[in-house]
Amino acid sequence: MCKMWRPSHISDRLHHLAEPVARVVAKTRLTPNAVTIFGFLFNVGIAYILSTGHFLLGGLLILVAGAFDLLDGALARVTGRSTTFGALLDSSIDRYSEAVLLFGLLVYFARRQETTEMILIFATIVGSMLISYVRARAEGLGLDAEVGLMRRTVRICTLALGLIINQVLIILWILAVLTNLTVAQRLIHVWRKTRKGQKGPPPQGES
Repeated sequence: MCKMWRPSHISDRLHHLAEPVARVVAKTRLTPNAVTIFGFLFNVGIAYILSTGHFLLGGLLILVAGAFDLLDGALARVTGRSTTFGALLDSSIDRYSEAVLLFGLLVYFARRQETTEMILIFATIVGSMLISYVRARAEGLGLDAEVGLMRRTVRICTLALGLIINQVLIILWILAVLTNLTVAQRLIHVWRKTRKGQKGPPPQGES
């Protein structure tokens, strides 16, 4: 029962739920990469809305934008258009989309000179980027690091919830702390694996 509520399980379930919609979209000429780009542009629009302080609308639209994040991968699977570049593009655009949403909030709080919120947004951006980096770097070394609470789907849903219920400061504290805690979780996970004798290739320098 507990497994059903794990972030990884919830994320996988959401991706599977997107496949029926993807089969409908597959009847059009839209490609997975086009859906990815459109989703990013949609997030840019949401960022502007957040920068003007319309948090309820922004939170609701973030949930809508999340559908595009699920749809591009599902469309690639059901149409057999999965490519290495498509996977890289999707992951890269996901990082940009998340950052641009937080940047929209940053602009709003910068205008109001709300220092605490600005610091928390910065900490969240750094934590979010490092969550992805640690996993990618570990996988490049032949290790698995897909652990931790704040996967991207969870982060986006948490942000949307905070905006909808107008508890932005509380949610920013949660995101700032838990994203960086997740980084620590992944580092400790890899450290434990290497302690058990599972070794990857020698380091190739900074990346």
